[in-house]
Amino acid sequence: MQYVEITCEISDTQKGNEIMIALLADMGCDSFAEYPEGVLAYIPKKDFSPEALKNLEAGTDTFGFTVAFKYADVEDKDWNAEWEKSYSPVLIDDKCYIRAPFHPVKHNVAYEILIEPKMSFGTAHHPTTAQLISYLLQEDCENKQILDMGSGTGVLAILAAKRGARYVLAIDNDNWAYQNCIENVQCNGLSDTIEVVLGDAESVKNAPFDIILANINRNILLQDMHVYANALKQGGVLYLSGFYLHPDLDLLTVEAAKFNIDLLSYKEEKAWVAARLQKK
Repeated sequence: MQYVEITCEISDTQKGNEIMIALLADMGCDSFAEYPEGVLAYIPKKDFSPEALKNLEAGTDTFGFTVAFKYADVEDKDWNAEWEKSYSPVLIDDKCYIRAPFHPVKHNVAYEILIEPKMSFGTAHHPTTAQLISYLLQEDCENKQILDMGSGTGVLAILAAKRGARYVLAIDNDNWAYQNCIENVQCNGLSDTIEVVLGDAESVKNAPFDIILANINRNILLQDMHVYANALKQGGVLYLSGFYLHPDLDLLTVEAAKFNIDLLSYKEEKAWVAARLQKK
């Protein structure tokens, strides 16, 4: 897959890096690396718009820091090797350890997940993924049927299966993520439990589900809320992530309420939010 590298030079990196990562993620960037002067972001070439980047740059004058962008095509390289240079393992709530095959094994943890760190979203470094992992560690997954929308690497689906799910359907519309998810499911020995599908909300099957995980973005979550509602059992739990506290949470809560799905709780980290809802 061909990518565009966006160099984002920020005058105040402490204040600006997290904000720019969030804004660039909304624009379609799916991988980031911080460097001394700011952020490097990567976006599939098919999704890149110079006009969108220009509009983003024009709107940064109200943030209290200055931003300068440059962008260039990058060759289709061995992204796994690139990730290995800076990729580190993640430990969530002292229970779930997410590592790559080149990291050492960590003993005395409840769940260890192997993830080949390619370009797929979902390595648990981003707050939205970490928040949902934290929620899943508290959720009763035993013998449950679970849907993972926007599955990325498959890390959430894999954790759900390791926590006793009977069946997990993992769906992503990006072919790279789809292939990576299959690889990770096999690497964790869970091919009998997790079905991986290339597609979008129209690919949902085998409903109803006890638990639905949707870590995508606000607009897609709003657009597909009716699909989640139809696919969720009465009393089932819906986890949403990939959005901000204001105004996104209120918008999503109002939309979910139209389908008798109520907000139970939410987690917030670095302006990103994950929410737990339940269908009446």
